[in-house]
Amino acid sequence: MAQIYKIYINQAVLIITESVPKNITDYQVLSLNDFNFPEFYDHAKLLESPKIFFLLSPQFKPIFKSIKRSMITIKAAGGIVKNELNQCLFIFRIGKWDLPKGKIEKDENSRVAAIREVEEECGIKIESSGEKICNTYHIYEMNGARVIKKTAWYWMKSNKQEKLIPQLEEGITDVRWISKADLSLVQENTYPLIKDLLQVID
Repeated sequence: MAQIYKIYINQAVLIITESVPKNITDYQVLSLNDFNFPEFYDHAKLLESPKIFFLLSPQFKPIFKSIKRSMITIKAAGGIVKNELNQCLFIFRIGKWDLPKGKIEKDENSRVAAIREVEEECGIKIESSGEKICNTYHIYEMNGARVIKKTAWYWMKSNKQEKLIPQLEEGITDVRWISKADLSLVQENTYPLIKDLLQVID
């Protein structure tokens, strides 16, 4: 399977790779010769429904690195947390379901940051952390400049705690344990990045 780089911009996903994977059917291939990332970003950020874009090239890695170098990189970490009932922990922030995550502090490694952020945002205690799931890349604007956030995601375990405490100062208004059977609640109102992460939940 060819290596791919995914960049998320609100409802859009830009996939930079060598060829289109067979399991993806609804997408648009962009012209490599005419591609201008600032123009693409300005278009992608306004999309109101999910859309997949492909940028295809044997030199996909240098292209990704070039886009990444054009912005400030912020490093973050978060987790997919399961309890003893195999339910997963979700937060509700700015009108959408999300997974807990936050910025990595100075002299802090990504796993430690992920645990700290989950505990702070949800008011729980993480019992253990497992394997790293993946890194994701999300672009947004801060103080008028484009920023790319690289987030490291980890598996985590926590005992089910009935009293979850959303971190209101971070815009989180709800924290909830949700079973796999009820994940449609999240899928109907979340970001493409989170939908992709949900595919690893068993």
